[in-house]
Amino acid sequence: MPKIVHFEINADDIERAKGFYEKVFDWKIEKWEGGEYWVIQAGEEGEDGINGGLQKREEPADQIFNYISVSSVEDAKSKVEKFGGTIASPKITVPGVGYFYMFNDTEGNKLGIMQEDENAK
Repeated sequence: MPKIVHFEINADDIERAKGFYEKVFDWKIEKWEGGEYWVIQAGEEGEDGINGGLQKREEPADQIFNYISVSSVEDAKSKVEKFGGTIASPKITVPGVGYFYMFNDTEGNKLGIMQEDENAK
């Protein structure tokens, strides 16, 4: 069953947000080698919960995104559209990570569907 596997926090000021989350929650936040993105370790390995990321806000309405793991982003994309949601991005490939689409549900919430594939290029 698909479940939420990753979150992203959008920030106007990356350093300010990074400092906030590190000080308040003791999260470990490090710049990702693949670009302008910071990986959040929100707990120790084996603890309940998920990890996430920190990124520059692209649109004023962007808040926190949750990503749902699916076996096929194309199948999930079709279901989103069939049942009243809208696709909000082109298919995005993150090399070595996988593929995803952003979508809006029937209530206007923006989420992501993600197919993990370490061979993605």
